Amino acid sequence: MFNENETKMSPSNSGQSFHATTIISVRHEGQVAMAGDGQVTLGSAIMKADAMKIRRLCDGKVLCGFAGSSADAFALLERFEAKLMDYPANMPRAATELAKEWRLDRALRRLEAMMIVADKSHTLLLSGTGDVISPTDGVVAIGSGGNYALASARALVRHSQLSAGQICTEAMEVAASIDIYTNGNIVMESLEADA
Repeated sequence: MFNENETKMSPSNSGQSFHATTIISVRHEGQVAMAGDGQVTLGSAIMKADAMKIRRLCDGKVLCGFAGSSADAFALLERFEAKLMDYPANMPRAATELAKEWRLDRALRRLEAMMIVADKSHTLLLSGTGDVISPTDGVVAIGSGGNYALASARALVRHSQLSAGQICTEAMEVAASIDIYTNGNIVMESLEADA
């Protein structure tokens, strides 16, 4: 599932770390979509332009996107997949169990990453402080360009006829035009959502 080179993206002695950037999720008009850019940055240099930061998990029923240190994000993604196997029909429970473990485990607490997870019924933001947050309006974004993407998506949800997937893509393009750590290599995935 993972490209072996992507799982080893944290230099041990350089004092710098790789960062993945912007992820957005929108729940709108019977669809939930998630999009992310492909840029990975080390300090002020672009190291990779086409990283995959959006994954389908649990036989395609759960979308997961991550921002932050790449190696840390992959470690969390693997743990979240394991929690989904423990609670296959209950994504919120899997997310809550991961957040508890993330907060209580000393090694996990040092991980510098955030995740957005979504299935047909729920969208959740997970952070290392133990937060599991469900956005009121179904729109959530993380990463360095997250606020730009979030503002754009909220405006498009209110004032356009676009689908959730189109809104995610448009919001990512706005973020990429403003945030230097976000590029235009956008990957978008979507699921049919509960009404």
